Amino acid sequence: MSTVPVYRWRLAPPGYATVRQLRARGLRPGGQDVAAVLERPRKCRGPLVAYLYRIDRAKPVRPMTPARWAALAKANAARQVCPNCHQDAGYRIPTSLGMCVTCHDSPND
Repeated sequence: MSTVPVYRWRLAPPGYATVRQLRARGLRPGGQDVAAVLERPRKCRGPLVAYLYRIDRAKPVRPMTPARWAALAKANAARQVCPNCHQDAGYRIPTSLGMCVTCHDSPND
């Protein structure tokens, strides 16, 4: 088992990127293992950790197919239906409320 190098925050060498940084470049990890770890120390709890991947081993993001676009549209539409009143709210229902704002703000009878 090989050990993964650990770098302090903002001190990683070039050639490494997080998943979000890869995505911004139009790349994905592509099945590779974590190549390095970034740690940002915190006083109260354990360190913040970010996993890094090698940019040269990353693969291009797969293009969206019509079926994927349809599935994404269906999932987003489902998140707009209030589970309480079963109406389309016209916006994505906040998970913190669990229902549309109208149902949340109405007095309970």
